[in-house]
Amino acid sequence: MTKRVLIIGGYGNFGSYIAKTLAKDDLQIIIGGRSKIKCLDFIEGVDDFKHPLEYSIFDITISIPFAEITPDIVIHTSGPYQEQGYDVAKLCIEYGCHYIDLADGREFVANIHKLDEKAKSSGVSVISGASSVPCLSSAIIEKYKDEFEYLEEIEYGIATAQQTNRGLATTASILNYTGKPFKTLINGKMETVYGWQDLSFHKYPEFGYRALGNCEIPDLELFPKIYPNLKTVRFYAGTEITFLHIGLWLLSWFVRLRIFKSLRPAAKLFVNIANKFDWIGSSNSAFHMILKGKGKENENKSEKVYILAKEGDGPFIPCAPAIILARKIAFGLMEKSGAMPCVGLIDLDEYMSELKDLNIKLICE
Repeated sequence: MTKRVLIIGGYGNFGSYIAKTLAKDDLQIIIGGRSKIKCLDFIEGVDDFKHPLEYSIFDITISIPFAEITPDIVIHTSGPYQEQGYDVAKLCIEYGCHYIDLADGREFVANIHKLDEKAKSSGVSVISGASSVPCLSSAIIEKYKDEFEYLEEIEYGIATAQQTNRGLATTASILNYTGKPFKTLINGKMETVYGWQDLSFHKYPEFGYRALGNCEIPDLELFPKIYPNLKTVRFYAGTEITFLHIGLWLLSWFVRLRIFKSLRPAAKLFVNIANKFDWIGSSNSAFHMILKGKGKENENKSEKVYILAKEGDGPFIPCAPAIILARKIAFGLMEKSGAMPCVGLIDLDEYMSELKDLNIKLICE
């Protein structure tokens, strides 16, 4: 029987790509969201599918009509997750269907294990953080960790492209912690850093220098526990246009000094302002990770990994895990049940294979 996959936010930035990709498989795709007009407009534009797409109109803060939709798998793409509880995941467990989300909220992803017992009892997989972090970042670590005797430090970041669609939820997520304190592992201790601060610049192959600042992600909570030899975990992100990045860096001080409580309410304004400068930027985005530690003969060792995306294909990178996992579950290739962060579930070769038709390449130095 064809498995039914409900994609919450299926007409959004991430959800639409996931829906279009999975629609080519032997899966029944249901687009879920609050807007009937957006659902219908999106479905009308999908011309490559195995089964005609369905849709369902609902608000996740009120209820999801599981009895009418009868999903086997739910992919939750509607953030920001920092402002949500586990209501959708709990409903999936209660109904007996699998759950995948693209969450980037630190506590949200790190604490998904609290649903583990109930998920196992229901015989379903509940997977949080099926996105660039922690899925891609952990896949790179798993690929290279055995080349080290001791992997002690990871530093990595995402440099976004100016000419890509900016999701309001993603922007709100970033602004939610801009200027605010959070903990990360530095030299063996959990130290306080501040969102979008510690301004730095990293030179990417082909793209040149990009400005970066501190970002709070699930990895900062998960990796020190999963990889106990780590002494430092630093993650950064930045915008392509330097003066926009520095502008947000300056505003982060207003939050740090408690002049502003949060920049989160201005998310829509920030998106509108950023859009006005698209003509200056490009559609090139990048990811980098530097791994450092001791080699097999106690020598200093490092590995450097880049993922470069052109032609606006960067935003599709965080979509790959949900696509891969949905297929695994639907076609009986996912044996593990329970609630878990998306760490160690997809290897780097699988990840890059899913992106092979896009203008995205992996560089290892």
